[in-house]
Amino acid sequence: MSHQLLKGKKGIIFGALDERSIAWKTALAAVAEGAQITLTNAPIALRMGKINELAKLCNAPVIAADATNMEDLDKLMQASMEALGGKVDFILHSIGMSPNVRKNIAYTNTNYDNFLKTLDISALSLHRVLQAAMKADAINEWGSVLGLSYIAAQRTFPGYNDMGDAKALLESIARSFGYQYGFAKKVRVNTISQSPTVTTAGSGVAGFDVFFDYAEKMSPLGNASAEDCANYCVMMFSDFTRMVTMQNLFHDGGFSLTGVSHLVVEEVLKGRAANS
Repeated sequence: MSHQLLKGKKGIIFGALDERSIAWKTALAAVAEGAQITLTNAPIALRMGKINELAKLCNAPVIAADATNMEDLDKLMQASMEALGGKVDFILHSIGMSPNVRKNIAYTNTNYDNFLKTLDISALSLHRVLQAAMKADAINEWGSVLGLSYIAAQRTFPGYNDMGDAKALLESIARSFGYQYGFAKKVRVNTISQSPTVTTAGSGVAGFDVFFDYAEKMSPLGNASAEDCANYCVMMFSDFTRMVTMQNLFHDGGFSLTGVSHLVVEEVLKGRAANS
């Protein structure tokens, strides 16, 4: 049921690839709640994904932009304001990629050129987006910017590799830029630390299925779905959260504050019994 939480609001959604991506779900949820949006992704992602299908569903223009390229981002801000008829009220940064993960290069044997690309694509791109938006004065006062993160920013997860470092940097940028943007334009900047989620990008991490099952057993509410995350994003874009900024918000069914669950204990005991 729509509550029209975003009626009259305008936004930019980065990173929608296909129907499994959180950005895709968020775009649909935002439009259902009354928003007008533009969709954007890197040119190569536009060719690989299904964003044109989403554009039809959302009646939204697609604007190609490499989030590591300031010229592209400057053009994106101007083109979005032209397409939407004014400044935007929210931006979703749903961008992440690690060449080291894709090539199965171990963290202890990292390729540093790849590592720098991971940081540029997955974290510094948020700084670039915010810088381009501020320079263009593209966000209305009390606007909301969200970056999608993961608890690997605080804890070590084998297989997540240098993406953990990138998420830690992403969260730091949200705090640092959130301070600046808050004083300058009352724009709020936050990150959402989402449960492991079955997406095209997330499923590429080694051992993802184990991460997913473990988090499901550890979380009192179970893993948060992509649809749940989209609804949370809508709330963070709305006026009901206008005083929330510089936060990393865990959206993980309680995983982040659970030391151990009875389900995990039972699993260990079963394993011991089978091996005895």
